[in-house]
Amino acid sequence: MLESDPSPAVGPASDRGGSENLTLDYANRGVRAMAVRFAPSVHGAGDWGFVKFLADAARRQGVSGYVGDGSARWSAVHRTDAARLIRIGLESAPAGVRLHAVAEESVTARAIAEALGAALGLPVTSIDPADADAHFGFVGGFFGMDMHASSARTRELLGWTPTGPTLVEDIRRGAYTAA
Repeated sequence: MLESDPSPAVGPASDRGGSENLTLDYANRGVRAMAVRFAPSVHGAGDWGFVKFLADAARRQGVSGYVGDGSARWSAVHRTDAARLIRIGLESAPAGVRLHAVAEESVTARAIAEALGAALGLPVTSIDPADADAHFGFVGGFFGMDMHASSARTRELLGWTPTGPTLVEDIRRGAYTAA
């Protein structure tokens, strides 16, 4: 999917589709509006998004798990890179554009689980997809899904180059070790 094209996977009545469409409708009215699509993991110390829930599940269960064979892929971006993209977008993005805040296009669930296991001192194991919700809580349904994207057009359009640590580096440096 091109970053400036409408998303056929997101309908006008859905949460993201509706808000994106409403926002971008204002571009036709002379407002320099833009939509920013964030990676599933916007990570950094103090994060309380998906990876924090994975870390909490690992502590609660005594193992750091991944769903099935761990091949599900997530995109990720460090929060300082996401913030910089927003600033650059506000300063110079053309009206009506969709930007993708993605530094890493594809981090496997297994790599995330292995990094969490190493950081938390826990063994790493596969979780049967049928047991994912019980093991991980609500995030179990997401952790087994491919949720990856590209920011190639965003980078080309704005000259944005992410410089923050990768998700695995952030995890291994202890961003998710505090309960």
